[in-house]
Amino acid sequence: MEVIPAVDLMKGKVVRLSQGDPKTAKVYDQLGDPVAVAKMWEKDGANILHIIDLDAALNLGNNFSMISKIANAVNLSIQVGGGIRKLETAEKLLEMGISRIILGALAFNEPHTLTKLQKKFGDERIIVALDHQGGRVMVEGWKTPTKLGIEEALAKFLDLQVKTFLVTSITKDGTLIGPDINTLSKVCAYPSVSIIAAGGVGSLNDLIILKQIGVKGVVVGKALYEGIFTLKEALKIAKGG
Repeated sequence: MEVIPAVDLMKGKVVRLSQGDPKTAKVYDQLGDPVAVAKMWEKDGANILHIIDLDAALNLGNNFSMISKIANAVNLSIQVGGGIRKLETAEKLLEMGISRIILGALAFNEPHTLTKLQKKFGDERIIVALDHQGGRVMVEGWKTPTKLGIEEALAKFLDLQVKTFLVTSITKDGTLIGPDINTLSKVCAYPSVSIIAAGGVGSLNDLIILKQIGVKGVVVGKALYEGIFTLKEALKIAKGG
């Protein structure tokens, strides 16, 4: 299991939100700029970074220049999501050297564009986001409900050769109250899928449970930034220590 530190960007700074609400943004200036934060996670042993462009997700601009600086500063795989709603944006990020992009609304609204990106860049570079609340998958900065439940959406994208899914519990995101084990157990039971879990991780025990149910990766944000546990401790559990 991979432990993937989150670097959420807003106005060029590293922030954490609770349940996706920009009014709850907490800025972590004390850790330095986003490049310094990315280098810190690299030094502590991360293999992958999870960067979300919150400004792009909320239609408030974008952090492309900062994402590019981070990509050039570290020798890590980087997955980027947030506001990737056009083919051109997706291509720009992948051509910038980003390892994987996370698609939400674009994948749901334009499945043909998803297929086009898979053909051009490879299946392994595309992640579909299944952000869910109240039994529905949400898109567009977690504001717009789709008509699909999480398992319906999973089945739909499996048919389109998607292999990796980011499954986020919006209700639990940024709360530290523990992940949505029930939903994650269901999606991990599907054969030939890689599930990256996000939302609610608040203890090392949460990581042990996620590993037991078979998630391939877990995004950790607030628990690391608030010092509840260290990345080194989390990586030790992920590797079986």
